[in-house]
Order: sequence, then structure tokens, then C-alpha cells
Amino acid sequence: MHKIPVTVITGFLGAGKTTLVRHLLQNNRGRRIAVMVNEFGELGIDGELLRSCQICDEEENPENNIVELTNGCLCCTVQEEFYPTMKQLLQRREQIDCLLVETSGLALPKPLVQAFRWPAIRNGATVDGVITVVDGKALAEGTLVGDLEALEAQRQSDPNLEHETPIEELFEDQLACADLVLLTKVDLLDDEELTKVKTWLQRELRAGVKVVPCYNGEINSDILLGFNAAVEDNLANRPSHHDSEEEHEHDDDINSVQLILNQNFQPEALKNKLEKLVQQEEIYRIKGFVNVPNKPMRLVLQGVGDRFDSFYDRLWHTDESRQTRLVFIGRNLEQNRVQQALL
Repeated sequence: MHKIPVTVITGFLGAGKTTLVRHLLQNNRGRRIAVMVNEFGELGIDGELLRSCQICDEEENPENNIVELTNGCLCCTVQEEFYPTMKQLLQRREQIDCLLVETSGLALPKPLVQAFRWPAIRNGATVDGVITVVDGKALAEGTLVGDLEALEAQRQSDPNLEHETPIEELFEDQLACADLVLLTKVDLLDDEELTKVKTWLQRELRAGVKVVPCYNGEINSDILLGFNAAVEDNLANRPSHHDSEEEHEHDDDINSVQLILNQNFQPEALKNKLEKLVQQEEIYRIKGFVNVPNKPMRLVLQGVGDRFDSFYDRLWHTDESRQTRLVFIGRNLEQNRVQQALL
């Protein structure tokens, strides 16, 4: 029986991981692709988005190929959820050509890859490659790692620079583990900005790791699959800030708030409220579904920083409640405070 090649898709919040996975499913070139979604929060926004692609409609049970973990970061739940889920998938490995694991934006990639060294998993699966998705527009604006020129000058003057936040360390760990970096939202950059970001990223990566611009998650699947890197056997060349720690600890102040509201919203009015909210609260990511009055379709809303994207993905089902469901990920968020800002 063959080993399932596993592609780990990591990247910061809102970089475009789910969009990429959707595109891979829609352009699978005959591959039987299983998807493991690691959701931060309990509403399962990303998993439901993937199911709405309806790629597996011809199968007896299309949801069998989408596995959703809801118990926090994958790097923290490899025993509680990841391990038993992988064991179930391995029992079906003759039906699976490859597995995509979409990590949460807060997950460290290396502990997840290390789990593939466990004998029960190692015999049936291998990490084919790690894809790190980077928001090019945010990076150009210094949203994730600060001003690029200032950061580079600071690094040159202080080789022992300590990072100010775990978020920056996480970003560097994701780059260090990558076999390929996908640079998204490049349509929002001019030529000078794109060159600047690519040049900076290339200096941060191991020799041979390429930076590939990507538009709306649309990229040839042959570029992303088939690395044959056996990453679990090559971790020594992928240094991490947490290599000396037995267990990493997350920033305990980072949390998620989930809202389930029975009211509907006009998109522009909701966007205006959210724009004010992100100025008042430290919010990294907003995602969810919105009930728009007099619209038969469900609106998908995704936001990072003060930028918001939305699209109608499908008709509301007759047997589901037309509720507005939103997940907010940020620092020290309080449910009542967030909810009041939308009322």
C-alpha cells in the first residue's frame, strides 16, 4: 500500500490558504484529494466553505473527504485530534491520492510535521511538502513584520535581535519550514512593491526555496504537489524558534469570539461597523457568513486588518436558519464588547 503524500499549507491569518485549497479541489486533475481543515474557533467557517465547493458531489458521502479539527491549533492537538483522525484516513489510503492539511493561522508547522515521525503514521503517510502562503499586500505595508526597510536595517545593526511578539516568530517559523512560498494579493502591488517584497522574502528563505506570485489562489497544482521532500526526515534543515523547547506555548492573550446573530445586515453597513471595530480592538482576522436582507444567497465575509472581501457562495438551504455567523480572532477580545459594536 502506498504512502499518502501530505501537503501542509501554512501561513498567517487571512493570507489566502482556504482560497488556495478551494482552487486545488476545483482543479484536481483527477486526483482524489482529502482535506484536513484546522479551524480556530467552533463555527467551522473554513470547513463549511470547502464543503460548499461541491467538488465531491459524485461520491456517496462527499463530506468524507473533508475532516475538520476544532480543538485549537493543530500543533497543540496532534494527540487529541490529529492522531486519531490520521489513523482513520490511513485506513482509506487506497482511496486517497493526496492529503491537504490546512493549518490555522496560529499553528506552528514544525510540531505538526514531527508527528509524521510516529510509527503509526510514518508507515502510511509522508509530508510531501510545506507550502507557506504570504499576504503580499500586508507584507508590503508592514502589517505582519513591520516596515521592511526599517526591519532590515535593525537586523543588520543587531544580529541578536529579539522579536517583539510571538506573531513575528511564528511568521519566521512558517518561512523556515517552507518548501515553497506563495505570495498572494500581488494584484494589489505595483512592480516596485512586488520586487521589494520578493527580494526580502528570498533573503529569509533557505537556498532553493522559491517565491511564486499567486492570483486568487489560482496556480497550477503540479507546482504545489509532488515535492517528494519527505519533510519529516529533513527537519534539521528547517530551524525554528522553538527547537529547544519541549512544548511551545502560545500567546495566551490571543483568543477567538464567535457570534451567531438572527439579524440580517446590509453589506456596506456591516463593513462600516467592522471597520470601526478593528480600530478599537486588536483584531487579526474576521470571517463568517452574513444574512443579507432580500438576498436568496449567503454572503461569505473575510477580513484581515482593515481590508474586507465578500462574495455570495450559494443559496440558503431551506432547512437551515438564515443566521449571521462571524468569527473574530484577536487579542483580549470580549464577546459582549464585540457583539455590541455590531448592534
